[in-house]
Amino acid sequence: MSTAGHSSTEVSDAPWEARQLVLPPPKGRPGGPGRKPMDLRRVINGICYVNTTGCQWRMRPTDIGKGHTISGDFRRWQQAGVWGGVMATLRQWERQSQGRLPEPAACCAESQRIKTATHGEDVGFEGHKKSPGRQRPIVVDTLGRIVAVGVTAANTDERLGLGTLLQPYLASGVTRLRKIWVDGG
Repeated sequence: MSTAGHSSTEVSDAPWEARQLVLPPPKGRPGGPGRKPMDLRRVINGICYVNTTGCQWRMRPTDIGKGHTISGDFRRWQQAGVWGGVMATLRQWERQSQGRLPEPAACCAESQRIKTATHGEDVGFEGHKKSPGRQRPIVVDTLGRIVAVGVTAANTDERLGLGTLLQPYLASGVTRLRKIWVDGG
């Protein structure tokens, strides 16, 4: 499905085929008999447009679709954990395409601290730098594919942040992970 003038943010055919296999259908729209759910590809194109341009949902061009409809599907999928499942499935497919098993036996963990001027619940002062910010802990497999990522206050202990990040991943039934490489922290 093409929306004129937005081809740079539209999902091309190959990635679309993969996403179509792992995404739930958009929710049916209320409003009367015969009302159909919005086309899934149009929903994904709308989400990609907002993600790429950084615009607000309500500021999107109207030819992409209704902002509250697309943002509603995005939030519903986010609350249901769909995005994490999509990422896990795509990571597993990529690993298998490279002759690996779907789940890694080893990973690497690191945290990046970033300075921020905004204040919120995830902002803290890192001990030795005395600057406000956030910390982004990340775990990647040996191919560099994201296994888990999060955002915490900068003053969160790296080990605690990593533990909180890995809990849901390990609770999902992972049995193959045996080693995680970390830095001195």
